[in-house]
Amino acid sequence: MEKNTKAKRSTFAILFYLNTSKRRKDGTCPIVGRITVDTNSVQFSTKINLSSPDWDAKKGRAKKERKELSEINRTLDRLEKQVKAHYSRIVETEGYVTAERVKNAMNGVGEKASNLLQLFQEHNTEFEKRVGVNRVYDTYYSYLLTYKHLSNFIRMKYNSEDVPLISLTHKFVNDFDFYLRVEKRMQASTVLGRMIALKKIITRAINQGTLRRNPFMNYVVEQPLKKYRHLTEEEFQKLLTTPITTKRYYRTRDWFVFSSFTGLSYADMCALSVDNLITEQDGSTWIKIPRQKTGTVCSIKLLSIPLMIIEKYKDERKTDKVFNMISLSNICINLKEIAKLCGIDRNLTYHMARHTYATQTCISQGVPIETLSKLMGHCSIQTTQLYAKITNQKVNEDMKKLFTKVSGKYQVLESDITSDIAHKKFSQWLKVKQIFPEKK
Repeated sequence: MEKNTKAKRSTFAILFYLNTSKRRKDGTCPIVGRITVDTNSVQFSTKINLSSPDWDAKKGRAKKERKELSEINRTLDRLEKQVKAHYSRIVETEGYVTAERVKNAMNGVGEKASNLLQLFQEHNTEFEKRVGVNRVYDTYYSYLLTYKHLSNFIRMKYNSEDVPLISLTHKFVNDFDFYLRVEKRMQASTVLGRMIALKKIITRAINQGTLRRNPFMNYVVEQPLKKYRHLTEEEFQKLLTTPITTKRYYRTRDWFVFSSFTGLSYADMCALSVDNLITEQDGSTWIKIPRQKTGTVCSIKLLSIPLMIIEKYKDERKTDKVFNMISLSNICINLKEIAKLCGIDRNLTYHMARHTYATQTCISQGVPIETLSKLMGHCSIQTTQLYAKITNQKVNEDMKKLFTKVSGKYQVLESDITSDIAHKKFSQWLKVKQIFPEKK
């Protein structure tokens, strides 16, 4: 088997030539690539044109007399490397290869994506179509940023526009981690997000059969220090009671407070329409809305404060949306100023409202985590646990309730306890006497 494989590989060749039969008006000719497998050959365009005096036919490269010619040679080197990678992958994964199949793989025709950024772009294109259906724009934007950083890393590290998936190793993953952490000075939490996005693309490559070994195997990302993301009771009270007169700030504060009493994310707030407000027979008002991120329907009973906020902006509606939400970036800018006005020494983000709902509005008030999971539209309680933090105050209140319930409910014989204590004291006294006997 090994001899056959070597024989097949020995018939493979890639070369570049100047097609002088298609000379252009400016005197240049197209550089054409030729792939040969066994006795069959196919040509492909390099999209590069060059004049005859600048071409070295023997070497199949441009003459290195000018800087721009060196750049052409680097491009041809990259193309040759890609052709060889496609050939090796097809032989390795399918055992049968033709020149036409290698060319198609180069052009992405009828072939699965075989390069990392090519597959990443394919993923992003599909994800974009799902935005507003069952995915949110923020997640899509995160993938775009990861793609950008990955592209810059590949260009810097490998002097290439892309890398073959089959060439990815554990070292590639660690090098990208190092690039983000050291070269780009990213925080641990940001690095984690970028590496999770890359891992998803790698998993996609494995699932489609392009990649056999997982380069993420044995890779351990540095976990960021976990900070509580909810407002404390004191901070929440400051936010609720501090007078704010600037229109754009108190609007943003009202939206944040609304989410703190409903658990709605920014994307859900943007999607919230009057059709999602349901009045029950008992007169209570509920929000029934599918979560933008997961599609899971959540039902939330509205308390007095969110009802007041809905009523406050009722006459300003321009569409069927309950609130005229502004962009998330502008909201984040406003929240920074609101934090200063309220004396909150923390960087407020809109998503903190959802954490505050889980921790302060629900868990601290005795709502079971199973109920909270339904209210937040989570698919599992494990996800809810990331939001709901048990505060020391809550633990203290629960222990007081436990003490009240248990006190006087259980009894033991007092005589047994006192006699046992007396026995222990005597035993300890006897040991001391044995170690330090009294002098006569």
